[in-house]
This record gives sequence, structure tokens and C-alpha cells, in this order.
Amino acid sequence: MAAEPRKPRQKPAPRVRAAAPTPLRQEDVREDLGEVPATSVSPRRSPRPAHDPSKRGRHQEAPGKPERLHKALAQSGLGSRREMEALIIDGRVNVNGETASVGQLVSPGDRVKVNGRLVQVKFSNRLPRVILYHKPEGEIVSRDDPEHRPSVFNALPRMAGGRWVAVGRLDFNTSGLLLFTTSGELANRLMHPRYNLVREYAVRVLGEISDESKKRLLEGIELEDGPAQFASFEDAGGQGVNHWYRVSLFEGRNREVRRMFESVGAVVSRLMRVRYGPFPLPPGLRRGQVRELDPAEVEKLLADFDLGELTPERPQRRSPRR
Repeated sequence: MAAEPRKPRQKPAPRVRAAAPTPLRQEDVREDLGEVPATSVSPRRSPRPAHDPSKRGRHQEAPGKPERLHKALAQSGLGSRREMEALIIDGRVNVNGETASVGQLVSPGDRVKVNGRLVQVKFSNRLPRVILYHKPEGEIVSRDDPEHRPSVFNALPRMAGGRWVAVGRLDFNTSGLLLFTTSGELANRLMHPRYNLVREYAVRVLGEISDESKKRLLEGIELEDGPAQFASFEDAGGQGVNHWYRVSLFEGRNREVRRMFESVGAVVSRLMRVRYGPFPLPPGLRRGQVRELDPAEVEKLLADFDLGELTPERPQRRSPRR
């Protein structure tokens, strides 16, 4: 009986090592910050990855409870509670096939339509999402632009339901920090004047600002839409004809910083927002990148702005059986 031919021995598949992450170069940071002269810089931390829904422990949900319709819609990122009430009064909200009424309760499983479109309603058992975005120049903070210019919303993480709400705006030619959240109520608080949140900018101008002009800008000047003044004004150095300044104010009117410098005869050649309220622009966050807050940071933010009711109840641990 003939012996069977021996099968060729298969070699095990080669093991591939994951490439080490490329270290962040100092020149890249300098380029991203638009050559803004450094002031007090906190220790650099690498940017946190965008939200990964496959990871456990992220945005944990508990069984939903019935909530007021306008509140649930605001938490879903469709606008403020007042705006949602106006939609309901106008008959533009439908629940389970019937026109909604003000004060109506909704529960998980109800089919809610706004302007005939089915929306995914988020209840307060789910933490809202909050992201920091480093906006580059040449993007518009709008979903509808007649000129079809690039939009910041095209660069944000996609969601199956709901939408991102911008906390304030930046001009087309202004770069820097932008905040977004899925909670219209939280966005409204972050923009509300009573919280007096500071907006800090790095400004590059042609030439230097005189002491007299600085004094005027700090004491207050009159613009076409009312008085305006900087809360702080610091020299940040510069080379050649360009000079950098750090300024801050407690409001965000349209092109306000540019118009204030123009009022004293200065030409702004570059403008970047480096802080909004409690959030500085992270040093390692490059243009076009996002960093999402983790659940603990979101919970603290909600508590700071009197929105503890949006924090999900944590399930109580059961004592072990004896």
C-alpha cells in the first residue's frame, strides 16, 4: 500500500506590530496656533479621541421616564425650550399621529414628528454630548449657505439621530475654539448673558496699538449696534509689521472684535478664539479636529449651569447575597 504524500507544512502568519503613534512636533503646534506668542501654557495633553459608540460605559442609559414634550425636544438638540413651545403652539409637532399640545408628556416609544419629519427624541436619562472643535478659517457656522461654502457641521462626528447645536458662532475668516452639544437647553445656557462667560481672542494687527487706543477699548466705545468694551487687553509681542494682542470680552456680537479694532484705526489680519468660558483651546487640538468631553466632564458642566436634571440617575449597586 503506497504511502500518502506528506502535506507541505504551513508557516504561521507573521505577527504585525502596531505602529507607534507619531509624536506631535513643536512646529505643528506653532503652525496650528497661528504663530500666536505663548503666554501661560498648561502641560500639553494629547487630544482625546472622538466618541466611539462601541465602547462600554459611554452615555449609559436607564429606563426612560415620561417628560414634557418641549423639554425632550430641546434635549434632542432641536432648539431651546421656548422655541420648541412655539413650534407646538403653531401645530408643527405631531405625537403618534395627532397634533401635540403644550405641556404634553411623551415617553420612549412615542413617534414624534416635527414639521412632518420623524425625530429621535432623547430623554434626560441620557447624557448630552459636548465637543470642542478647532475651526479653521474658511468654514461657515451654518447648515444653509446660499454660496455653498464649507460648513463646520461637515467636519463633526455623524449621529444617527438628533443634531449638533453650535454654542455661538465664529466668522468665516475667524478660526479657533467652537463648542457643540446635542442639548439645545445646555447650548442656550452657555450663550445666556446672565452666566457672563468670557470669550478670549488672539488678534494679529498691522502695526501697534497706542496706549490711548487701548484705554478707549477698555473703557468702552460706541458701535452702530451699541456700546462695547474689552474686559482685558494684553500685548503678546510680534515681529515686523505684525503685532499680536490677547483680548477678552463677555459677549459675542457679529464681528465685534474686528469692528472694535477698526474703530481705533487698526486693521486685523488674523483672529482666533482661544477660550470660551471654562474651556481653553486645547494646545494639541489641531485645526479641523474635535475633542469630546467624557461623561464626568459633562456631568460637571451640567451641574455648573444648573442643569442637574439632565444628569442620568446612576443605577444603585445591589448588596451581595449572603
